[in-house]
Amino acid sequence: MRQLIFLLLLFLSVSSFGQTSKFGTYYDQRKSLFELLPETKNEVIFLGNSITDGGEWCELLQNPHAKNRGISGDTSEGVLFRLYQVTRAQPAKVFLLIGINDLSKNVAPDTVYVHICRIVSSIRTKSPKTKVYVQSIFPVNNTFPTFGSHTSRTPQVKELNERLKTICPKLGATYVDVFSELKNPNDDLLNPMYTNDGLHLLGEGYKVWMKVIKPYL
Repeated sequence: MRQLIFLLLLFLSVSSFGQTSKFGTYYDQRKSLFELLPETKNEVIFLGNSITDGGEWCELLQNPHAKNRGISGDTSEGVLFRLYQVTRAQPAKVFLLIGINDLSKNVAPDTVYVHICRIVSSIRTKSPKTKVYVQSIFPVNNTFPTFGSHTSRTPQVKELNERLKTICPKLGATYVDVFSELKNPNDDLLNPMYTNDGLHLLGEGYKVWMKVIKPYL
């Protein structure tokens, strides 16, 4: 009898643990919050990872329709898994920024490319009136030691950006080159004026980002 009770408790413990997705606890926290937030008309969705997550979009854009759907640590697969939360409101615009966390985990650029194409195609299919903007993966800077697995990926970032620039018109999306405005003038590294860790943006970096996307708002 004791053994039976122990096995039952063990099963319940394993089942409870399994309720956390493979994308992590913070992902689940944010996703569960997004599930509860009200859907509104004319939403402008910012969808991505920690760089998007860190933006105060309503204030940066002075636009009450701007919504933050960034999750720190998210990947292209994670975005696909929660994409229904974006498309169900039939937003006016979606600004996508995703891929650097995939590359940091040694996900092949081909796989990231396919996932991003699937994200765009899914939005276009499920919310046909939504304008989709695929933002270039941002530059990184490997002179900062903190995020070495991310900041060493400049060749893959450039490769992916070139492929995304080519495919976006065929998918009915607009490619937005933020990379060129955030990089150093003489190389392809993230300008240290805009970062303090080689990956994430300081306020001045967000200011540059806003300048680039302003024509699309």
